[in-house]
Amino acid sequence: MNRVRILTLNAALGILDYSVPDGLHPQPGSIVEAPLGPRTILGVVWEEDRLTGDAVPDAKLRPLRAILPVPPLRAALRRLVEWTADYYCAPLAPVLRMVLASGGALGGPATTTEYRLSGGMPDRMTPQRERAIERLEGEQGSIREFGEIAGVSEGVLRGLVKQGVLEPVLVDVDRPYPRVAPDFQQPELTSAQREAAAIVDAALAQRTFQTFLLDGVTGSGKTETYFEPIATALAQGRQVLVLLPEIALTEAFLKRFAERFGVPPVLWHSSLKSSERRRAWRAIATSPAAGGAQVVVGARSALFLPYADLGLIVVDEAHEVSFKQDDGVRYNARDVAVMRGRFENIPVVLASATPALESLYMAEQGVYQRIALDTRFGGAQMPSIATIDLTQEKPGRGHWLAEPLIAAMGDRLVKGEQSLLFLNRRGYAPLTLCRNCGYRFQCPNCTAWLVEHRLSRRLACHHCGFETQPPATCPECGEPDCLVACGPGVERIADEVRERLPDARIALVTSDTLSSPGRATAFIEQAQAGAIDVIVGTQLVTKGFHFPELTLVGVVDADLGLEGGDLRAAERTYQQIAQVSGRAGRGAKAGEVLIQTRHPTAPVIAALAAGDRDAFYASETEARRHANAPPFGRWAAIIVSSEDESEARDAARAIGGARPDHPDIAILGPAPAPMSLLRGRYRYRLLLNARRSAQVQRVIREWLGELTLPRTVRVSVDIDPYSFV
Repeated sequence: MNRVRILTLNAALGILDYSVPDGLHPQPGSIVEAPLGPRTILGVVWEEDRLTGDAVPDAKLRPLRAILPVPPLRAALRRLVEWTADYYCAPLAPVLRMVLASGGALGGPATTTEYRLSGGMPDRMTPQRERAIERLEGEQGSIREFGEIAGVSEGVLRGLVKQGVLEPVLVDVDRPYPRVAPDFQQPELTSAQREAAAIVDAALAQRTFQTFLLDGVTGSGKTETYFEPIATALAQGRQVLVLLPEIALTEAFLKRFAERFGVPPVLWHSSLKSSERRRAWRAIATSPAAGGAQVVVGARSALFLPYADLGLIVVDEAHEVSFKQDDGVRYNARDVAVMRGRFENIPVVLASATPALESLYMAEQGVYQRIALDTRFGGAQMPSIATIDLTQEKPGRGHWLAEPLIAAMGDRLVKGEQSLLFLNRRGYAPLTLCRNCGYRFQCPNCTAWLVEHRLSRRLACHHCGFETQPPATCPECGEPDCLVACGPGVERIADEVRERLPDARIALVTSDTLSSPGRATAFIEQAQAGAIDVIVGTQLVTKGFHFPELTLVGVVDADLGLEGGDLRAAERTYQQIAQVSGRAGRGAKAGEVLIQTRHPTAPVIAALAAGDRDAFYASETEARRHANAPPFGRWAAIIVSSEDESEARDAARAIGGARPDHPDIAILGPAPAPMSLLRGRYRYRLLLNARRSAQVQRVIREWLGELTLPRTVRVSVDIDPYSFV
């Protein structure tokens, strides 16, 4: 090759051509450094016939500077980048940036300094030094990591380094991870689990692409079931990717994984330090036979990593909305995982107790193969479910829990069993106002009320992160001590439990309180040790946790998720309540679920109470069919935003005025978005409802490509949207 075409990481630059100097031998997928003016940029060598653009004459080409010392990106990953960009109407560059997510990984070998106890003692012992020496026994790590482990300042630790109590150790940053043992512990599976695992094993043996929908009731042992195909892939010497929707679920999963395979897997998520990301990225790009990563457990971004020899993908809790990214490249990791499996020619397992309706439809059409686990593991029974009609069983003034639910919790407290209360609303109250003038506290950057968080003494916006302290007086009328909390959040529910059941030990479980893997681990250990009587939590408690003594689940407000304009509201409500109901009675003791609602006859509530999932999905399927909604039709959204309201409105009108006349596509809007101001930008939306046969992406690209809009206006496309704010 005497010239190459590279894909850069900058969407404005896009595709550039370069000459190849003597001594360099790039191939498609090679990661290279190239000159651009006085700068050096990164890019990936791409097949020239797959990237559009006029060729630059040879005489004008500048030479490449270097090929970076990492393996080239494989063809299957390059095809995934192209497909993702095409399907989600995104430039290629931001998709490629997700692949090269660790810039530090692209250099050569590197070392770092870590520390460990030398066995010596300091000249003068202090309580902080004593605690550090005690807690760091057998540990090795950086000063920062030691500070977190020992709970002391870095100054204390550096003092111990100076006195020789901590000695430096030079460590290879890219040292191999401990090896996973496929047969470390052989579990006892039910016949249904063995049969389910064997179906996936057969696809692994043939090394063919197939998507499996592992549809098992809560507590049926789906994790243990798909651990067996993981062991099979490992025995073949191949890599495995497991996607989880929440970092908070990671610690519980890691424990179960280590019990089965001997050591934890390689982690990939946004909380990793840069050195950890480098080590993981380089291990993933190395084949297991050469000491590379064997099993990777991560958030949705792990899907785009450069696996050297990927053999199996598992998407756990595959129905979860958090697999859909709502900014940048707006992709759905569940669907992209299926496409990566297709390009890699490997099996994909979608595991869920409440599959997305689209996944069930694909199984009914024979595109996916459904594998059912209809009973709980170990003889445990599904919990009984009943509704509490809040129009009849009204809680007292200023309270939110009806007497039947309080009585059931008191009964569990006497028996030494655990209860869980679910309300998907963080903080103390969703709205704070002045009782004197009615002033409502609103976010200055968003069309949203500020949520009161009493534990941290702040008013916070859950959309942009704006925070302020509650004022002593009303900003509008100046009245002191006049603020009123309206409505309940989980903090307020926890306060009510303390008032009604003063002897109960309560754990508050939200993304605020379980903000790190360490906190999640501490919560799990306390719950399993019986140190918690009542868990009050948001959607974090609906999945992944297994507490044998938890026998009661109370849904505080089942109607909450049905409010608003979310076109998938009924499905999401069913999934959340069914998932949280599945936390009850997972051990030998029977479970009970009490659902507080003002609409007990609503189809979704009635289906939950009857335990009739098929009836709900049949009703929801017909509603979707009538509305030409997914999976029978397709949705796409166009979001227009600007810091200037009139500019956003005018741009949206210009886009709406140029709409194409297509017989298979209905275009609604533009209209102000429900969240018309978000992070300081005014927003308008258009919604496309199309037949399955319509080429929506091509229509959108041609439509928007003909328009010239101000540079300060952002136009983003959301294919298959989940959020309608």
